[in-house]
Amino acid sequence: MTPASASPQQWAAHCANVPVRCEVPASSPHGNGDPGLRSTSTHIDRTAAIVIGRGYTGLGALRSLRMAGIPTWVACPADDLAARSRGFRPLPGDPPWDGTIDDRARERLQALPFARAVLIPCSDDAALWTADIAGGEPGQRFLASSSTRATLEILQDKERFAAYLAGTGIPHPRTFAIAGRGDLDAIDFGRLDRVFLKPVDSQRFNREFGGKGIWVEDRAGLEEHWSRLDALGLRMVVQEYVPGGADDHYFIDGFRDREGAIAGIFCRRRLRIHPPDFGNSSYCRSIAPGDMPGAIESLEALLGQLSYRGIFSAEFKRDARDGRFKLLEVNTRAWWYVEFAARCGVNVCRMAWEDANGLPVGRAPRYRVGAGCVNLRGDILSVLSQRGPGATPLAGALWQWMRAYFHVFSFRDPRPALSLLWQGLRHRVRKPAPARDDCPAGSG
Repeated sequence: MTPASASPQQWAAHCANVPVRCEVPASSPHGNGDPGLRSTSTHIDRTAAIVIGRGYTGLGALRSLRMAGIPTWVACPADDLAARSRGFRPLPGDPPWDGTIDDRARERLQALPFARAVLIPCSDDAALWTADIAGGEPGQRFLASSSTRATLEILQDKERFAAYLAGTGIPHPRTFAIAGRGDLDAIDFGRLDRVFLKPVDSQRFNREFGGKGIWVEDRAGLEEHWSRLDALGLRMVVQEYVPGGADDHYFIDGFRDREGAIAGIFCRRRLRIHPPDFGNSSYCRSIAPGDMPGAIESLEALLGQLSYRGIFSAEFKRDARDGRFKLLEVNTRAWWYVEFAARCGVNVCRMAWEDANGLPVGRAPRYRVGAGCVNLRGDILSVLSQRGPGATPLAGALWQWMRAYFHVFSFRDPRPALSLLWQGLRHRVRKPAPARDDCPAGSG
């Protein structure tokens, strides 16, 4: 049977059940190809993967799974960036499910013709929904490497996360919950460096406002912004801003399996950001674990206490005052730069697929250190807007770009990048209101 000779339903069922020779990815950190494909072959059941995601993260998860030779379908809108990929396959259905998490999502999933499939969520709400699926009757067909909903809610809800960290001894910024107007008086602006309002539900806030937070300079400004957001039903916390620049942000990405073992970690450092302050990384570089003293130990302790299972991406900031790494947040799903990690040797999407299937999870004890990854559109704007002694010279940025992995562009899969280029040209001609990327908060 071939894709051309079969209906979508027949091909889905065929790929979900037929054992074929596949590559179980190893951890080679070298080369510019697909490091996850260089390993020992074996016969295993080719259970399909379903990526529930869109934008940069959905595209990265799709490409990561294809590196491992895993048949993959994507639940996203037909005009999404991931749908431009040469590896894109929409889910069977008329119309196909686009990954929207609503009252019909479970019904749409159960109607799919797969005998079994592994779910790979790429957003916070999809991760929570996937945890419910995995823990219920549908979990017999639709597998997932996931923590419980209770664990995910602790990490996703910024108020609950701050309260949990307060009892662990893990370094983190001071955070103040706001249950009502009276809580605003407890925030002493005279003793804090800078503060900002941070949404408890970052995904909803980003969807409505296109950002991650709002600066507040004094008590009056805090009350003004909080009142407006509270009226919209948006819960917020006030968090102390950890002093330091964009290049003081560090990330630990990885995977923790069903046995509680860390199958692989990938450490990277943000060098530039766009937009400033509350944006996402426009240029980052992989670093050695030893460059983040104490951070890995803190994260492993936290994940162990929560019995965490699955993909994670934790963001730290090195405090310029004392040099300690402060834990800002932990994302519980794939993130913007998930493909970059896979190309450097840590394919967490492949690990999630293996773990969900009950297979031994291939470890990634090493990865390529010193590799760069650039989101070119964002980094051009970042470089051109930089001022002061720490600004990156254009020539220096060009040298970095020549040696880096491109976040979206790939010679093997050029259409997503070309679609972004075309979209940018159309916006310039029409000059509409600035468009927002699909960028879950904290994803880069």
